[in-house]
Amino acid sequence: MQVHDVDLRLLRIFVAIVECGGLSAAESRLNIGRSTISSHLSDLEVRLGIKLCKRGRSGFELTEPGRITYQASLELLQQCEAFATTVASSKDELAGRATISVIDTMVSDPRCGVARAISALRAKSDKIQFEINVCEAREVETSVVNGRSLVGLGVSRHQLRGLEYQPLHNEVNYLYCGVGHPLYDCDASETDSLLAEAEVISSNYTRDKESRNDGLNYQNSAVAYHDEGIAHLILSGQFIGYLPEHYASYWVDKGVFKPILPTKYNYQIPVMLISSKSSASSPLATALIEEIKRCHHHQ
Repeated sequence: MQVHDVDLRLLRIFVAIVECGGLSAAESRLNIGRSTISSHLSDLEVRLGIKLCKRGRSGFELTEPGRITYQASLELLQQCEAFATTVASSKDELAGRATISVIDTMVSDPRCGVARAISALRAKSDKIQFEINVCEAREVETSVVNGRSLVGLGVSRHQLRGLEYQPLHNEVNYLYCGVGHPLYDCDASETDSLLAEAEVISSNYTRDKESRNDGLNYQNSAVAYHDEGIAHLILSGQFIGYLPEHYASYWVDKGVFKPILPTKYNYQIPVMLISSKSSASSPLATALIEEIKRCHHHQ
């Protein structure tokens, strides 16, 4: 089939639906109503002559042709972005979509150079569109691998082939309890016995016991996949958990959180600037990487 402008628009809508996990969830990203999104999806299915997904009470699910179309759509849209960027670079101007994936709560770290890099790039060109996706650590890497993002800021235990990893800084994490937890106001002599009983929040984000080996009580009675979720659980006064110092300091300063034996219970994770080796020649990707590095080191 011939690909026209209308098809590219429909494919972008389809990609958004898949990445959001359904039509309703895609409303806020696309800024259009569910019925309109449904109509556009139906139009695309008619244009392609295939059923892309199952949707109904059982939820949203891609068909096999839908899965293949999604992957092909990503490749096509990336090529369109690359074309626009290449043409712009031939005119010595920065243009295109600067997509950045980050792990959550990076915004509270004063060392993070993303905001300053965006400001610097906007000063150089008003033809750049910025998109930031906040996701889990592994998603940051896969987002860069599949070309969804030009760069990522995250952590990595097992580096993926085809990606460049440039260390930015070490993020220090401490073990915290909240007001109402027995450890918050206990005597020093009671700390060890109360720690043995305290339930620790599990999180695949930091690989838990595999990375810390701290001998604490992980019962899976409290699980969170983002720092914000961990904070909610600590605020309940029922659980203890690890958080980055820069993020937890908001509650520490208010007297709501307290680090537990910080010299013993702490660990560091290197925060990386992650980019694709294959996109290194893109002028926009190069400019974005250089600005993030420069702004990170000149806080």
